[in-house]
Amino acid sequence: MSNQFYSQMEMNTIKDAFDRVTKKQKLSNSTSLEVISQVGHELEKALADIQSVHEFTSHVDQKSILTELKTKVEMLNPQHQLESSQKDLNTSLSKYVKIFEKIFNPDISKAYRNVDFDLHVVNQIIASHFYREGLFDVADCLINEAGESETISLKCQFEEMHQILEAMRTKDLVPALNWVSTNREQLKQIGSNLELKLHRLQFVEILKKTGQTDALTYARTYLAPFASEYMDEFQKLMCSLLWAGKLDRSPYAELMAPSHWEKLGEELTQQFCSFLGQSYESPLSVALAAGVEGLPTLLKLANVMAAKKQEWQAMKQLPVPVDLGKEFQFHSIFVCPVSREQASEENPPMLMPCGHVLCKQSIMKLSKGSTRTFKCPYCPLEASVAQCKQLYF
Repeated sequence: MSNQFYSQMEMNTIKDAFDRVTKKQKLSNSTSLEVISQVGHELEKALADIQSVHEFTSHVDQKSILTELKTKVEMLNPQHQLESSQKDLNTSLSKYVKIFEKIFNPDISKAYRNVDFDLHVVNQIIASHFYREGLFDVADCLINEAGESETISLKCQFEEMHQILEAMRTKDLVPALNWVSTNREQLKQIGSNLELKLHRLQFVEILKKTGQTDALTYARTYLAPFASEYMDEFQKLMCSLLWAGKLDRSPYAELMAPSHWEKLGEELTQQFCSFLGQSYESPLSVALAAGVEGLPTLLKLANVMAAKKQEWQAMKQLPVPVDLGKEFQFHSIFVCPVSREQASEENPPMLMPCGHVLCKQSIMKLSKGSTRTFKCPYCPLEASVAQCKQLYF
């Protein structure tokens, strides 16, 4: 069963508990209003009886009315009714809180396994994360305390990136344009049109702020070199000149969308990190996100193993799959279903005539060193080593 299945099941459990609390709350509220209404009715009746014959009623008669009122109120026993309905509500609410905490606030230490981490690598990953996020003071403090001085080389590079992004937040594209100009050849090699997109944003800003003439001059200087390769884009920008002063009400209003700035900032960050040899996503963030995704399965495994009095800390391989989703699949891999080992250059995946795939070493074992044909472990067909073809991922 996948994490998604468990999550849905847990959500249903919480919803059912919440519905029970809601039902009890409505019932308690209804009971309280009814009790209050009954007591109020008896009070109003007694008051009306006293007032209706006030001039002719003796002290003894008034006392009898109050005595009768007291008897009726005691028979209603409002305190008991209110306490009983409130007790039922509190019981349901207490159970709901326990269910909620059990699902959303489990003891995650149960899923921890002792791992010998390389502290040097861990410090580098954490410091790099802080630099990437622009938390330079925090990263410097960590580096100084941990003695990881070589990591500080990333500081200047990420400082430049954050200066560019900070300028873009104020609609200043000069630092970004300077960076793409410096890295123009590298960007061309990977087929990036980042420079064109930046000039397009600058063109639109000039058209909005200073008008048609300045925008046309900018286009002739900086956009003309892209005209032959991006003719449709160039023509659209030239037509937008006709709507100077009213671009927001034109067919080209989309050029002013704020999302262009956000997307371009993300693209620039991605290219910048790529040129630094860094991934776009922080490895620390990815590791934490993957851990959170796999945590429910690991917690359930730990609880099941503990109930069976089995130790899972020493297991080399988990007995259940941990599906992290496609967003955590960064490259294609193959794990041999027979040996349970990941394929490598020395032990590549091999396609058998029947369509099933095993690693080369498993095939060699099944064929006794390629001396005979062997039966596929997953279907009745037989094959020889010569019939198997290597797969490339």
